[in-house]
Amino acid sequence: MSILIRFKEIMLSNINALLDKAEDPEKMIDQCLRNLNGDLGKVKSETASVMAEEQRAKRALDECTSEIDKMQKYAIKALEANNEDDARKFLEKKSELAKKETELGEAYNIASANAAQMRQLHDKLVSDIGELEGRRAMLKGKMAVAKTQERINKIGSSMNSANKSISAFDRMEEKVNKAFDEANAMAELNAGPKDDIKDLTAKYDNDINVEDELAALKAKLNK
Repeated sequence: MSILIRFKEIMLSNINALLDKAEDPEKMIDQCLRNLNGDLGKVKSETASVMAEEQRAKRALDECTSEIDKMQKYAIKALEANNEDDARKFLEKKSELAKKETELGEAYNIASANAAQMRQLHDKLVSDIGELEGRRAMLKGKMAVAKTQERINKIGSSMNSANKSISAFDRMEEKVNKAFDEANAMAELNAGPKDDIKDLTAKYDNDINVEDELAALKAKLNK
């Protein structure tokens, strides 16, 4: 969320700069886009790091699941060899691994959600920068018109025409400001609510009774 807040602050600060330093808005527009592209580099780096953590969490979960399967197979082999004590030990180890698997699963879910959020933020920032690049050309074109109109005003041309151009440029700035605010609002709405009940119930869904499982395996083999 800190990156999202930083993104919003940069957008707002650059809009304020455009309004406060209207004597050179073209430079301020260029600076705004330079700042956003700089932040895009940071977002890319952070996104890559979060995605790597997601992959690491998935590997750890898969390795634990594989170990659980191995313990199950060893328990069956031990019972087939009439080594009930060995089978019990394998099942006890499986029970320990099952608890670890639950914790690893929770960690992977969090890492996966973080990676999805970062990818969304990255993609949105790329899209916003592309849109602003197009707006920059439009605003610079309008600024060139405005500067020409100012020169015409200085040599006594029609004030009504000049006022209309200035008013149109002001409306364009308001549209840009509104578009920035809407983009920020959508970015803040991207994150969904966390399902606390799901996480809580998961704590109680993985208890394994070794004796019951041993009896079930014995009954299966005897049958």
